Amino acid sequence: MTSSNKETRATIVAVGPGDNGFLTLKGKQAIEDADLVAGFETVLNVIRPFVKGAELCSMAYRNQEEVLDYAVDKVINEGKSLVVCAWGDLNVSAKELLDRVRKRVDHVELVPGISSVQIAMSRTGISLEHTVFVTLHVRAGTENALDELIHYLKDGRRNIILLPRPYDLMPAGIATGILSKGVSADRQMTVFQRLTYNDEQSWSGTIKECSEITTEFSDLSLMVFHQPDTN
Repeated sequence: MTSSNKETRATIVAVGPGDNGFLTLKGKQAIEDADLVAGFETVLNVIRPFVKGAELCSMAYRNQEEVLDYAVDKVINEGKSLVVCAWGDLNVSAKELLDRVRKRVDHVELVPGISSVQIAMSRTGISLEHTVFVTLHVRAGTENALDELIHYLKDGRRNIILLPRPYDLMPAGIATGILSKGVSADRQMTVFQRLTYNDEQSWSGTIKECSEITTEFSDLSLMVFHQPDTN
């Protein structure tokens, strides 16, 4: 399990949207073979059943730099193998974590996974070629993403999947904001919460109706704006 190669390496595994049945076989094997497995505690909870003797390095937003430094130090000085786990798929909102790992090691192997975006498309029956994806999972600069969302909503030729930013940019507030920019109040949409979990929920209605919801949404939410029926 250890390596004598002087080039420092890490593997980043995407674990899927929540149900560990969506973890790929390649990702499962990497976790089973690792000496260290790092990730946010909620992510580690998904892959715990597949860990075989590895040291778990749990991190939070406040200490992720320190945890990664600790894990990579083990790679450099003890030849340990490191797997860093991320939610969903590595091509969806994982850039910040990927960048943090890449700046610490010489080589990063990426093991893609299933994202909540793919699950949402399967739930609604929409296809990727007719869909635009927008994410607000960034710490700053969401204005451009919201402008892009409004552009495509007014354009009306695509389905749009939007990942809200947990806690401060959530479905009801987003719906209120885009209505103020002249988006059609009657546009149909669906909000999924906790996709693939046992308590998964969905809500469907118009943007106007979404803006009037006063109950809190889960931080694991995803919004689908359906392409208008042109028939």
